Amino acid sequence: MNTNDTLKPSKVIDEEVKWDKSKTIISKTDSVGTILYMNDTFEEASEYNKIELIGEPHNIIRHPDMPKVVFKVLWDNLKQGNNFHAIVKNLTRTGRYYWVITDFDVEKDETGKITGYTGRRKALPENVVKKIEPLYKTLLEIEKVKGEKASELYFNSYLQEEVNSSYEDFVVNLFEQEASNSKENNDNAPSKESGIIKKGINWFFFGETDPK
Repeated sequence: MNTNDTLKPSKVIDEEVKWDKSKTIISKTDSVGTILYMNDTFEEASEYNKIELIGEPHNIIRHPDMPKVVFKVLWDNLKQGNNFHAIVKNLTRTGRYYWVITDFDVEKDETGKITGYTGRRKALPENVVKKIEPLYKTLLEIEKVKGEKASELYFNSYLQEEVNSSYEDFVVNLFEQEASNSKENNDNAPSKESGIIKKGINWFFFGETDPK
């Protein structure tokens, strides 16, 4: 499905949108990413309303600062039926941005065929964004100059040579490092954010009702 260009912002603004970061953004799509449902927090963060986005491809909120290889890895995993944690910078209706980490339920019919996805997205600690953003900028520059394949080759080599892990493990490790740093810096006065992070990614999304 092609994106309705009239819904795209006329310009990109280097400004973070204000939204309630304690809440979870939720959306449902079909197997190809068409939006079927979005909650009120999605509306607040994206600055789109439900009437505008229902029936549109989810990539309508893809920010131009995001390298395509990240979405390739994400979709490769979803199509295999795997949940996937990715760090994503999204684009709002007015051209602003917001950073999130993803979590998915993969929905299947009685034959095991994937019919859709329920996505949950939470706001990121600023220190995690600061660690991932330089890598994304490098990937995007390679993509612009050398193409998507070259960007993918560098991405895979970076994960192997510099972090020795998969992309998803890299994301989880960033959270664990932030939890460790937060603990060291806040032993006497722990912040709410550090308490959430140190309990792990699943708790970050589900709280005390963590199904995993």
